[in-house]
Amino acid sequence: MDRPKATPRDFFLWAGAMVALYGGVVAFISLLFTYIDYTLPNALQNYFDPYSGAAYQMAALIVLAPVFLILMRVIRRSIEQDPSRGEVWVRRWALFLTVFVAGATIVIDLIVLLTNFLGGEEMTAAFLLKVLVVLLVAGAGFMHFLADIWGYWAKNPNYARYINWWVWVLVILAIILGFFVLGTPAEARQYRMDERRVGDLQNIQSQLTYYFQQKQSLPVELAELEDPLIGFEVPMDPTTGEPYTYKRHSPLDFGLCAIFEKESRAGGPRVAKPYGSYGGESWEHAAGEVCFDRSIDPDFYPKPALR
Repeated sequence: MDRPKATPRDFFLWAGAMVALYGGVVAFISLLFTYIDYTLPNALQNYFDPYSGAAYQMAALIVLAPVFLILMRVIRRSIEQDPSRGEVWVRRWALFLTVFVAGATIVIDLIVLLTNFLGGEEMTAAFLLKVLVVLLVAGAGFMHFLADIWGYWAKNPNYARYINWWVWVLVILAIILGFFVLGTPAEARQYRMDERRVGDLQNIQSQLTYYFQQKQSLPVELAELEDPLIGFEVPMDPTTGEPYTYKRHSPLDFGLCAIFEKESRAGGPRVAKPYGSYGGESWEHAAGEVCFDRSIDPDFYPKPALR
């Protein structure tokens, strides 16, 4: 008996479902990795920003998971109405390819685990959790689509619906957890504005040290830093448009102040001190007006010799 031919509808339904599946799984795993890194930070990593990627991962999951579930529902209904749709080549290729990818992921995951163990690498809780996440997600995909190849879900449609509901629950829980990490969109914007303020203060501080190196004294006001030759303009607060506060305490000491909307997040941004100084300068802050007092060591900023 000849197998039924795949129609353009079959092809694009399965292609869309597989693209949504792979993209959604990658976003889901990446999001869980972000939560693990946030909960169990790496002591060797100076600064980890979980907010940079989590927003995209959440957005991808919010869009791709419903797309996949809706497309699979349409596909299963079409197979119920016309069982021959279950024998088209595009369905067999999609299922076998997914089983292969899931199986290969499991094998690679175990190889990475054993490589770290046999190589004497430290088996941290974060590393083991990531290995477990990949193993569980890939294992669940492997078993689910292998059962589909064997016709298990066609014989037990109620169980297939239960699986869909569990997928919805996992996706919703992962997204809700993201709001505990990211905060609301309004809070995320406030954090971004505060990060912009810290960046502005860092730029001003860099220009102050350059000014001191040239003149061996600090300026009286920030307007003296403006230099059209290098294109430097003193930045303003991104929300109010007002200038940042600069305090010249002495020829070697100064303070920079800004009004922040939120308290800085744990492990907030740090900037390395230039010219061989030790440690790092903390830019952690509370909400409200915060001043950062700095002292310039003239030994680190000697006046350049004239040529």
